[in-house]
Amino acid sequence: MSAPLLAYYGDDLTGSTDVMEALELRGIRTVLFTAIPDKTLLERFSGHQAFGIAGTSRSETPQWMDAHLPPIFRWLDATGAAICHYKVCSTFDSSPEIGSIGRALDLGAEVFKQSSVPIVVGAPQLRRWTAFGNLFADFRGKRFRIDRHPVMSRHPVTPMDEADLRRHLARQTDRTIALVDCATLISPEADRAMDAALAEGAAVLLDVIDAFTQAEVGRQLWRKRGEARFVVGSSGVQYALSSDAAGTPFSGSPRNFAAPGGAGPIAVVSGSCSPTTSRQIRYALQNGFAGVAVDAAALSQPGAARDAEIARTVEGGLAALEDGRSVVLYSALEGEIPVDKGGGSGGHLLGLALGTILSALIGKARLKRVLVAGGDTSSHAMAAMGIAALECRTPIPGAPGSPLCIAHSATEESSFEVTFKGGQVGGDDYFALLRDL
Repeated sequence: MSAPLLAYYGDDLTGSTDVMEALELRGIRTVLFTAIPDKTLLERFSGHQAFGIAGTSRSETPQWMDAHLPPIFRWLDATGAAICHYKVCSTFDSSPEIGSIGRALDLGAEVFKQSSVPIVVGAPQLRRWTAFGNLFADFRGKRFRIDRHPVMSRHPVTPMDEADLRRHLARQTDRTIALVDCATLISPEADRAMDAALAEGAAVLLDVIDAFTQAEVGRQLWRKRGEARFVVGSSGVQYALSSDAAGTPFSGSPRNFAAPGGAGPIAVVSGSCSPTTSRQIRYALQNGFAGVAVDAAALSQPGAARDAEIARTVEGGLAALEDGRSVVLYSALEGEIPVDKGGGSGGHLLGLALGTILSALIGKARLKRVLVAGGDTSSHAMAAMGIAALECRTPIPGAPGSPLCIAHSATEESSFEVTFKGGQVGGDDYFALLRDL
């Protein structure tokens, strides 16, 4: 097999599909694995130009990272890819205790034997911008500094209380964190500044505020890949590398996607606590979907009550599907059902339970298309669904970063399409849109 252009690990599932979509939009054939693939599985996708692994580190502890990330980084290194990427959310939410980006950066630098690591977070395509080291994000058409964002400043597990990403990251690593800011990137000093920052042995944050700075960042990443092949960041890494003006091999021909057409009744499971998802659930219930409220507390604890709640929920979902209706099964609806803000094993068990429920509905109702809502939920739900690899079927209009995918099992082609949606992704009509594509 020839070496791919890029290999990456996503710290959650929805972030991993986000990268796949960004690459596929530029004609870079990409496959996303759910674990390090064996030789047989890898050979099924030998013609692809980018390989990814969907992970869960966004919701894991530093101790978990110490045990699980080095083997994955060694696999990324062994692919021979020109760029190897540890993918994080474009909101950069993390903490020293959960989802530590600093710990992952340190572990990757050790495996790749790099003294310096570039960091790219801004992605205007996703309504995310970094200016002079500070992160800004859109919410319902308005721009907010991330520490004043209506959702991310109140994230139930990793609230963002600091917009300066250097200060935020300094809580998670002892490394010096340098900045090549947007003013420098548009000046004749860009190359010199990048060279100097990398020579200092620092983690180097690069601003992205517009198309020009994005292309310049892509040029810098490609220019310095020999000494800084391992990169940390959002899918802003891919958008930067694939900018036409960046002049890299990622600047391919845009891919045209055929409309997949409607797929009959669909099933949605949601473990998201986001107000955005709550609006989507309400819209779906008002537009033909049946609703089944799920007891998050029961599903978050092992035992007979959990098993009984899974069985009850599957029965409720099947009843709606057999009546010809799409169904949304949800663990939280803002203002009506208390939101479980606990992390750790409870969140893992909830995600696994929702994946078990959805897998049962796929098998019993022979569903062709399903959706999982919630970033952390998606990562754990997929583990219960028997999916070994994903390919991009088509982007979803108006919802960048959460494409409709084709699911593959380890041994044979799967017969269903699946979308994994982050909590903040999409308009109010997102579930209905997916049903009717």
